[in-house]
Amino acid sequence: MLQAEGGPARVRRDEFMPTLTGTESVTSPVASTGATRQELPYRLRQQSLLGEFGRTALQTRDIGQILQRATQLCAQGLETPFAKVLEYMPEEKRLLVSAGVGWAPETIGQISLGVDLESPAGYAFHTGQIVISNHLQEETRFRTPKLLSEHGIKRAINVLIARGGEGHLPFGVLEVDSADSGQFDLADADFLAGFAGLLGIAIERQHADAELQKALEHQAMLTREMSHRVKNSLASVVGLLRVQSRSAQSEEVQNALKDAASRITTIAQVHDHLWRSTRIGFVDIADFAGELCRKLQETLAYKIDCKFDHLMIPADKAIPLGLLINELVTNAAKHAYSDKSGEIQVAGAGRGADLHVVVADQGVGLPADFDMDQPRASLGFKVIKSLLAQLNGRIAVSSNEPKGTTIQLDVPLD
Repeated sequence: MLQAEGGPARVRRDEFMPTLTGTESVTSPVASTGATRQELPYRLRQQSLLGEFGRTALQTRDIGQILQRATQLCAQGLETPFAKVLEYMPEEKRLLVSAGVGWAPETIGQISLGVDLESPAGYAFHTGQIVISNHLQEETRFRTPKLLSEHGIKRAINVLIARGGEGHLPFGVLEVDSADSGQFDLADADFLAGFAGLLGIAIERQHADAELQKALEHQAMLTREMSHRVKNSLASVVGLLRVQSRSAQSEEVQNALKDAASRITTIAQVHDHLWRSTRIGFVDIADFAGELCRKLQETLAYKIDCKFDHLMIPADKAIPLGLLINELVTNAAKHAYSDKSGEIQVAGAGRGADLHVVVADQGVGLPADFDMDQPRASLGFKVIKSLLAQLNGRIAVSSNEPKGTTIQLDVPLD
């Protein structure tokens, strides 16, 4: 970064806490006048430009664009080609030209000015007062920065850009310059102060947005880390259940432990998708159901055809829904076919505000006296009814022609 004058001024840290003092100003002794222009149209135009900038500042989030637009409109309002925003750089203790119009191309983002009290911008920065200097070449209060001399600047207004909240350093200074010998007056300074006030609000809003985004990213990281750890912990439980299953003497106990391991694996898969999801707390049902069916196919040794629409569903619905699919597919594998040659179809699609899920097979079909509401219904169907109750879902079971069974679920997503 280039410096427009000598090295950084030696300034005490406690001098960096100015307060904006309303219409206080430091002006040159030369009287101001509007004799060379039509005063009313001139002031009305300034008010119009200020209103335009207010809308821009509210609608735009890019602070660079806001700063640049402010300099353009300030230059128009004061009928001069030169304006700039000087942003305070705490490490260098300099004022960097971060936006501007009228200056040489290498100025923006490269040239910096001193922040000491002997420069107009530095004085405005430290004191919070508006500084008007209409004859820089004759100025005895301040030195004229090299940047202004190189561009033939004869007069300038400097206004502090403050930030809201206690303990914040000011953002910097808004400055308008002119190479002609006209006059800036207090009304011009008030116009510039209006822009500086809006800039301060926009800058503070950007700072708040950045802090909020940082907090959200941290929360997302914590959520993903928690889901990842839960998934790993559940995987350890699954491993223990499988070990116990292999050592159990009873086939009934072995099957119960295998079923429990399968259910826990389903929950672990939801948490695996949670920490990898682009939307915290939600799972893409197409990806999740597809992976679940692939793992069930490996475990059950049946061909499982799985087709789901891409829908983001909350985790509190994904877990019972995954368990439902697991139970329905497992039941079909146990009861539909006498060998391993059959196929199970699983599909899901949005239907209004619901997720419509179908699990179908071409197996032996349902017993003639099947009634899932009877007390003697299998444990699997009791689990299914319990999960449906959690989801406020509906189920329909029917036999296919000429053979097979179709189970349809409708689960509200809102």
